[in-house]
Amino acid sequence: MSRARVARRIAAGAAYGGGGLGLLGVAAVGVLLAEVQLAKRTVGGGVAPLPPAADGLYGRGFDGVPLRLALLGDSTAAGQGVRRAGQTPGALLASGLAQVAERSVELRNVALPGARSDDLERQVTLLLAHPGRVPDVCVVMIGANDVTHRMSPTQSVRYLSETVRRLRDAGAEVVVGTCPDLGTIEPVYQPLRWLARRLSRQLAAAQTIVVVEQGGRTVSLGDLLGPEFAANPREMFGADNYHPSAEGYATAAMAVLPSVCAVLGVWPEAERLEAERREGLLPVAQAAAEAAQEAGTEVTGARAPWALLKHRRRRRLTESAPAPEPADTAAPYEPGV
Repeated sequence: MSRARVARRIAAGAAYGGGGLGLLGVAAVGVLLAEVQLAKRTVGGGVAPLPPAADGLYGRGFDGVPLRLALLGDSTAAGQGVRRAGQTPGALLASGLAQVAERSVELRNVALPGARSDDLERQVTLLLAHPGRVPDVCVVMIGANDVTHRMSPTQSVRYLSETVRRLRDAGAEVVVGTCPDLGTIEPVYQPLRWLARRLSRQLAAAQTIVVVEQGGRTVSLGDLLGPEFAANPREMFGADNYHPSAEGYATAAMAVLPSVCAVLGVWPEAERLEAERREGLLPVAQAAAEAAQEAGTEVTGARAPWALLKHRRRRRLTESAPAPEPADTAAPYEPGV
């Protein structure tokens, strides 16, 4: 069965309430889970620090009403593995968006380390508790824990689909960083590395289909964005050899930022397809399957059942200034960065 058909079956199961799709045997996935957990405990001997709080106002020097940016998801969205707030993906995206848009940006991060897609309902409820403070754009990073904890892929994408629908209904734009490639975790050896990669990419493709169908867009995180991870794993992974390092998060944020800016209409490049960059209009399932194979690829909806596949040029990001103390979520952000 082709990758596109597998992704479409998972997405269809989520839409119509089907059960889990048995892509791999339960025993095989159980062994994979055990290997990943062993890798997290034993390789390098490191323990990832809790993510630092980075909520606050970025780009204080710019005039105008601040843009509101929110992050949802798991430890990757939260920034677990780094010690400074300015190294988290939220801070990097907020400061980068402020520079591109030339407007200040209010950041709120409700992501939870260890979260699976079934926690997104709680995160969205928390985020939308104050109707007057609906984000302009939400970035969601989720999926790795769904794979390692054997959540049914149809259930996983059903939760994500509902999340995107609620955020879009509230008036927020949505960009989803799809499931990262767990085959990049160094201590996971063959054939489990192959199984991890296969499961991750199948889930990422299915995520793309349901997100696009709900009016969002996706960026494939894949092997956490590029050959840099294969060439420099010691630099790209953090102390626990599982979560990204500061350089790894910067690489991921650098790939997501163009899509965040584009969905808000502030990306400086023209919105046209470039054939030389292998961009094009494809059936959504085919676009999802292709995006899952190449990290950094954006998929956005066109006229159903078509989607746009784009490879946006990245902008180098650097660590922002130290982030403020967490702001009161019921009041405007006062501290500056």
